[in-house]
Amino acid sequence: MNGAGILTPVNSEAPAAPITLLSAVLGQDRAVSTLHAAVASGRVHHAWIFAGPPGVGKFTTALAFGALVLDPTTAPDLAGVPAPEADSQTQRLVARGAHPDLHIITRELARFSDDKQVRDRKLTTIPKEVVDERLLRPIALAPTLRTGAGVSKVFIIDEAELLDRSTAHAPVQNSILKTLEEPPAGSMVILVTSAEEALLPTIRSRCQRVAFGALDAGAMRAWFGRLGVDIPPDERAWIERFASGSPGRALEGVRSKLYAWARALEPMLDRAEAGAFHPDLGPAMTGLVTEWVEQRLKETPSASKESATAGAVRLVLSILAERQRARLRSGDPSGALEAIERVLDAERHVAAHVPVNFALENLAAQLARAG
Repeated sequence: MNGAGILTPVNSEAPAAPITLLSAVLGQDRAVSTLHAAVASGRVHHAWIFAGPPGVGKFTTALAFGALVLDPTTAPDLAGVPAPEADSQTQRLVARGAHPDLHIITRELARFSDDKQVRDRKLTTIPKEVVDERLLRPIALAPTLRTGAGVSKVFIIDEAELLDRSTAHAPVQNSILKTLEEPPAGSMVILVTSAEEALLPTIRSRCQRVAFGALDAGAMRAWFGRLGVDIPPDERAWIERFASGSPGRALEGVRSKLYAWARALEPMLDRAEAGAFHPDLGPAMTGLVTEWVEQRLKETPSASKESATAGAVRLVLSILAERQRARLRSGDPSGALEAIERVLDAERHVAAHVPVNFALENLAAQLARAG
């Protein structure tokens, strides 16, 4: 099951909020050490893959790494670790999402394409036109600002596994491959992905891979401390279990009030796990999806309804999957494994364009059979 539990809310080419320094990234010490060592060596590789589970800090780290290598004030601190001046021009520009040489490529950028057909297309991949407009053309241009570490332009491709590999657009990844084989001087490309197997083997072979993993309990506690939100103990305990070491997943849990969703579904799921079909379970799940999608589209009118619906369904199914995992942890495997399979079936049905209400009502019946 896709464990993301979160949609990528990026609709522009730059980050919308200040980022942390690379040294302040939580729970990814090995990855951060690798990147610091690369900068300290003075030989920063031109192509990287940041690979690991969704929501664990890959994109945040990519932004911080980009800010570090672009900053001419970057120098060893007292411990010998490369660090920029906290209030440098580069750090201020990156924090405002205004650095002209830091480019972020996402599928949502299709909404801003020069091509109307691309703007109107469903956002299921990162299309060729976005790659052309946001990577291949600007990477050939001179940088705007003076930089450090020999890197003058940084391109971050988020959800790189979505790079279009359809028959009609087979050249997309191949065109990126050509850039990686013959990189313009001073350019650096970071592919952020939770499914690196979707990238061409020839692309993977030309990139330096940095692995990311789920955060441990201590790092998650530190993350909640930074969040600065007062969360009731019962809700926080549930979100910590739901997140499974993913701050992105935890943040979605807080923002979307998923604990309230879980509590609303609880009596109906109790009945299903006792082997009794509850006629309101399917409609209740569908209602949560509909409400979430309506709110998402209200907040971000340019968002894809299809992507928003898929994200909302993932959230509902993630709640159900976490409940079954809790049964397994408590030593009550009866029905839990089959219920997890039925949840996976529902996800596959929705991905195959079965109407959401049909898929979720069928799931409600299947959960009762699983017991």
